[in-house]
Amino acid sequence: MSIRTSFYLLATLSLALVLLLSFFWSATLFALALVLPVTALGLYDVVQKEHAVLRNFPVIGHFRYWLEMIRPEINQYFIESDTDGVPFNRELRSLVYQRAKGETDTLPFGTRRDLYEPGYEWMHHSLAPAPVSDEDPRVMIGESTCSQPYSCSVYNIAAMSFGALSQNAIRALSGGAKLGGFAHNTGEGGISPHHLEPGGDLIWQIGTGYFGCRNTDGRFDAAAFSAMAERPNVKMIEVKLSQGAKPGHGGILPGKKVSEEIAAIRLVEAGKTVVSPPAHSEFSTPRGLLDYVVRLRELSGGKPVGFKLCVGDKGEFAAICKAMLESGLHPDFISVDGAEGGTGAAPLEFSNSLGMPLVDGLVFVHNLLTGCGMRDKVKLNASGKIVTGFHLATKIALGADWGSAARGMMFALGCIQALRCNHNDCPVGVATQNPDLVRGLAVEPKTLRVARFHEATVKSLTHLLAAAGLTGPGELKPWHVYRRISETESRHLAQIYPFLEPGQLLGTERPKGYVRCWQEAQPDRW
Repeated sequence: MSIRTSFYLLATLSLALVLLLSFFWSATLFALALVLPVTALGLYDVVQKEHAVLRNFPVIGHFRYWLEMIRPEINQYFIESDTDGVPFNRELRSLVYQRAKGETDTLPFGTRRDLYEPGYEWMHHSLAPAPVSDEDPRVMIGESTCSQPYSCSVYNIAAMSFGALSQNAIRALSGGAKLGGFAHNTGEGGISPHHLEPGGDLIWQIGTGYFGCRNTDGRFDAAAFSAMAERPNVKMIEVKLSQGAKPGHGGILPGKKVSEEIAAIRLVEAGKTVVSPPAHSEFSTPRGLLDYVVRLRELSGGKPVGFKLCVGDKGEFAAICKAMLESGLHPDFISVDGAEGGTGAAPLEFSNSLGMPLVDGLVFVHNLLTGCGMRDKVKLNASGKIVTGFHLATKIALGADWGSAARGMMFALGCIQALRCNHNDCPVGVATQNPDLVRGLAVEPKTLRVARFHEATVKSLTHLLAAAGLTGPGELKPWHVYRRISETESRHLAQIYPFLEPGQLLGTERPKGYVRCWQEAQPDRW
């Protein structure tokens, strides 16, 4: 029995007892005056649809909102002592809530950041600002290789599986994508009815478990893949090689989250923890990866296909680039994930100490593709911790064509960072399969919030571009963004990160830092 059900039952029994006693003892009338309003409030909390916390925890959930009234002061108190970015994360979460609800998102008393702290970044503005564009910036993917290329929003939902997230969360995300005209990455857990029915554009992620397109022995099933990939909702296919939160580890879905429904979608055993293999069984070399990409493109009816990775061994990605050059094959896009990426279940060492951070990985992938002359053929997606228009602008300045986010979209759904994702008791119904808690997340209002958050984030990007005198994301360059490297020095990003010229790796003199990885790379082995 849930806390919500227990509280409701207790309140009902208390009311019945008070009514009974009132016939014998007039003092109970006073108690009745106290119980009735509390009971009424509890009933209202259960039926309202705006706040999942109150739907799941009537009456007592109000304490959270009372504490929020003094949260700005609390954050200021901890800003000097916290060193893990918590105050900044709270500020970002508040910003997402405001934008998702359509509330004012301006701040009083100026910046919350220390402008002289190393690491602080900013964009320079122009004395001749450009007009603000009313259009949602979009990126065309697969024009040269696909019969069904996709016009992608500059900001989309990063991979989160049904299973890791509840059915109501998935429905709200897909519905928000439909309403706002952007894409929702399914994560490696397969495509469920909760992805399809709202009608949003989907990027179908194929992981090492081949969920939704596998045989009973766990191997890839071409017929099952083709049947699902040809659905009109599915706009692109993404092969997951690794993810930033646990690179080289595979996926984990705790058994308590593997319901009968999820088991049927993934073709696994209900109630049993699902561990995806660390590596794919359909290919074992860079050239094999490209052959698989082309095969999926054909099986999907000509839709764009790419792959996702967190950069590890630089020579392995260089080997993929060499395989592109020798075979003439290439993906339509690459999603670069960072080691700072989040997940509901990952070993501490993998989450904290394995893989390349997003910015480093993004610059490296952009440089390798540029240096071998393939950058104009492959689009880049920066996946991870993009919550504001400025976050998006910095990733585009460093080479990305578009960005994706999971955390910001979860905040828009109402995530309060209770950090119970891997215990199946998320209090707001986002990361749980407990039907009693899932009920708390009302799909309709959260759908609207996801769409509003996307719209506000893209709008903030277009306003930043206009302030810098730019007319579109394609004009953003690394020298538009500055980073403080000490209290007295700052550099623009082109001075911090070396950027290669087109074809520079193909000459006899290769730039420092790329010689070894390029020389050792072999297209037929990792």
